[in-house]
Amino acid sequence: MSGAVVPFRIQIADADLDDLRDRLRRTRWVDAETVDRSAADPVAADPWYQGVPLAYMQELCAYWADGYDWRARETGLNRYPQFRTTIDGLGIHFFHERSPHPEAVPLLLTHGWPGSVVEFQTVIGPLTDPTGYGGDSADAFHVVCPSLPGYGFSERPTESGWNLEHIARAWAALMGRLGYEEYIAQGGDWGAMVTHTLGAVDSDHLLGVHLNMPLAPPDPSEVPTPEERAVLDRRAEYDVHDSGYAKLQGTRPQTLGYGLVDSPAMQAAWIVEKIWNWADHDHDLTPVLDRDQILDNVMLYWLGANGASAGRIYWETAQGFSLPDVTVPVGCSIFPAEHIRTSRRWAEKRFPTLAYWNEPPRGGHFAAWEQPELFVDEMRAFRRVLAQ
Repeated sequence: MSGAVVPFRIQIADADLDDLRDRLRRTRWVDAETVDRSAADPVAADPWYQGVPLAYMQELCAYWADGYDWRARETGLNRYPQFRTTIDGLGIHFFHERSPHPEAVPLLLTHGWPGSVVEFQTVIGPLTDPTGYGGDSADAFHVVCPSLPGYGFSERPTESGWNLEHIARAWAALMGRLGYEEYIAQGGDWGAMVTHTLGAVDSDHLLGVHLNMPLAPPDPSEVPTPEERAVLDRRAEYDVHDSGYAKLQGTRPQTLGYGLVDSPAMQAAWIVEKIWNWADHDHDLTPVLDRDQILDNVMLYWLGANGASAGRIYWETAQGFSLPDVTVPVGCSIFPAEHIRTSRRWAEKRFPTLAYWNEPPRGGHFAAWEQPELFVDEMRAFRRVLAQ
């Protein structure tokens, strides 16, 4: 039935898992990186300078094949209610956890690339049931976490046109279909741009939008402060050394997709490199995101054969886009290791309705995933500002 919201449960066939393990064990490995570890320049000596080091990738894939327990991880993902619904002819998968508290406000969380809905696993509980985590029922949310088109267990578009505005309008339709007349929206990476756009296309129903990677460029006529200069330097470093993936996905996602969909080692490396570069850690990801968490995220790309479809949002946006003006209240949380940051001065010019600004002490690009407690604090603080 059109418009139906149907319960969904992740149930991967044994044959698919056997195929994955077989492919991993038969990986044809590239030779080791040619980085000069004795170089005086610490960047040049970094074994990650040319990409994911061979030893790291071999160890991760060996664990993926023979140590990683997908069935246990699948059970963990299935502990939250999941659904599918068709919007504009495309099946959209989403988590939807209703709060037991009557004060709860609906909250829409949107991920980006190379993330997925697994980023939000550890924040759903504290957001929906704060009293169960030592909090106040006045901070409760109903949480909705959709998978972007072509990601996770959402269907892969078969035609072009699923750009930022289309996705934003689909999310507005989803929240209306769930019966939410007012809600807060939050996002990072592509999720930030979808959420930004949503702030314009569904302003009648939005209480506010919260962004942890807002795009708010500087005014070229202004002299940057030292802090702003550091932001600009980091962005320049990203443009020169770290943005090739975006050029490829923005121009030739189909060609790239053959490798990503055929080789689990390639799909994992394509994602892991960005997690390593963009997360907040001291040359060791494990205290922030362990192997199981990383592979949970990779699995949502591998199982759905989403290597090309996930990259097409870059292609869609490369065809031309502009982020609209937002009239609803805006909140920004700028985590220190985010690679695309802004300053409050720039954000205030881009968002005249800026209502909340904070710079948490830890965290990077994957805010909810890396620092779930700080992320929950940010969402609660933004909600309180909106309630004033």
